[in-house]
Amino acid sequence: MIVPPSAALSIQSITAEQTYALRHAVLWPDKPFDYVKVENDADGRHCGAFHNGELISVISLFVNGKEARFRKFATRPDYQRQGIGTLMLTHVIAQSRRFGATTIWCDARLDAADFYRRFGMKAVSDVFYKGPIPYAKFSRSLL
Repeated sequence: MIVPPSAALSIQSITAEQTYALRHAVLWPDKPFDYVKVENDADGRHCGAFHNGELISVISLFVNGKEARFRKFATRPDYQRQGIGTLMLTHVIAQSRRFGATTIWCDARLDAADFYRRFGMKAVSDVFYKGPIPYAKFSRSLL
């Protein structure tokens, strides 16, 4: 699905429960459904991108003092590479600043590293694995 520039696209606050189906379908389709739940989901701020009322992208933000972490960032494959992830991450960075965070980080799949680098994020850990998927911690200052 190509989203035309004039399309009805909005980013809204959603519940953790609203993120689960997309998290599962995009990130871990081969794992049990509960695998995509985070133990502190109730403490997070969850955002969804909607196209014509349909949920197409999710991201969850957890702010702890001056540190913000985003997790479970997923966009439907038929909407990827159209700027929606950029809008979502830009939104979460702005939210993090509003909540007083001075640093933001995530555990990034290495196949998405170039995306995070475009936002000034850098790998700050060695490579580690979640199952067969290589990750690294990526971080940046918000100052």
